[in-house]
Amino acid sequence: MRPIFLICALLGWFATTDATVFLKEQFLDGDGWKSRWVESKHKSDYGKWRLTAGKFYGDAEKDKGLQTSQDARFYAISSRFEAFSNEEKTLIVQFTVKHEQQIDCGGGYVKLFPADLNQADMHGDSKYYIMFGPDICGYDTKKVHVIFNYKGQNHLIKKEVKARDDEHTHLYTLVLRPDQTYEVKVNNEKLAWGNLEDDWDFLPPRKIRDPDAEKPADWDDRVLIDDPKDTKPEGWDKPENIPDPDAKKPDDWDEEMDGEWEPPMIPNPEYKGQWKPKQIDNPKYKGSWVHPEIDNPDYTPDSTIYKFDNIGVIGLDLWQVKSGTIFDNFLITDDEKTAENFAKESWGATKGPEKKMREQQLEEERKQRDEKSSKDDMKDEEKDAGGGDEDEGLDEEGEYDEEEEEEENEFDEIPDEAGPLEEEEEDEDAPAKDEL
Repeated sequence: MRPIFLICALLGWFATTDATVFLKEQFLDGDGWKSRWVESKHKSDYGKWRLTAGKFYGDAEKDKGLQTSQDARFYAISSRFEAFSNEEKTLIVQFTVKHEQQIDCGGGYVKLFPADLNQADMHGDSKYYIMFGPDICGYDTKKVHVIFNYKGQNHLIKKEVKARDDEHTHLYTLVLRPDQTYEVKVNNEKLAWGNLEDDWDFLPPRKIRDPDAEKPADWDDRVLIDDPKDTKPEGWDKPENIPDPDAKKPDDWDEEMDGEWEPPMIPNPEYKGQWKPKQIDNPKYKGSWVHPEIDNPDYTPDSTIYKFDNIGVIGLDLWQVKSGTIFDNFLITDDEKTAENFAKESWGATKGPEKKMREQQLEEERKQRDEKSSKDDMKDEEKDAGGGDEDEGLDEEGEYDEEEEEEENEFDEIPDEAGPLEEEEEDEDAPAKDEL
């Protein structure tokens, strides 16, 4: 058992050492990213980037990434690495996207550029090799772009690959192999796969309709025909509408002025519609005629569609209405196992804690709402129990009536004990002792 184990371990070691990582970016060195990433100056009002783990995360340091920070802006930033060609190599492009702002409309994709890109002038029309990642806008657009440049033209995948549009971090992986097959994975789940020729329109079709072929004149492709023995019943033909037999000419109808009176029309209860003979199987039916195809003379196979000769820059060139997306865990390699291990160590390790933290935040927000609602209800109950109204004394515009307030102040100024003059008046009204 031990020799077999050693052999397996050595094979695994050799497989690992053969892997090449062209780019690995996790933003673990604070502001060091600013020396590796170049913001385009093609436009003066590009949105600004910042390094953050966001409002919730699985690890405060490991989950830090580049975040869009301004609404309704274009963004353009890129990072250079040693140029390479993927000829006869597998190419894996992988990164994570977190739309914690619950994105309404905006891109979350990356682009791979030729090494000769002028990063300071990168913009939407800059030539790129590959564009890959989510694009979301409203309810209709929630897809993963997979676009390849072939002979100067950008070609979109013909399949619909659904993107994730929630607020959590998601892992996007593109695998492109030298046998011209591909895979698109989201959170390590394979969503699209196949052959480049089949799923993109890089080349003319292999087959075309034979221009010289025509359907024979006697080819009968009717499945059913009218029954020649079926005849229309007598009395079938009845008008669709008839004059209303209960209608009467108005007494004040003047034929000289109003013309000849005619009763209104009503649906005919005896009307049966247009008669059609019943259908029977066609005894001469030969099936649907299929146009024969021939080899397309304009088709030439190309086994190098997958190949890009001078890959050297990765960029984020996108538009967002609502900012807040965080990009992280960039990886470009030629080994699928390396990409899987990196995904497990990064996104795989923090996705659970991130979800837990968000759930705790939502629960705390729910409790605060409930407490506020309970306090508001208690205030309403106390106000109702007191029979008073906090707005009592307010005028129509919600302000206290100044005149009423002044009158109340005048009453407040009256002293509790009577003055000398008031005592004299009271004495005059009182009866004298002689009168008692």
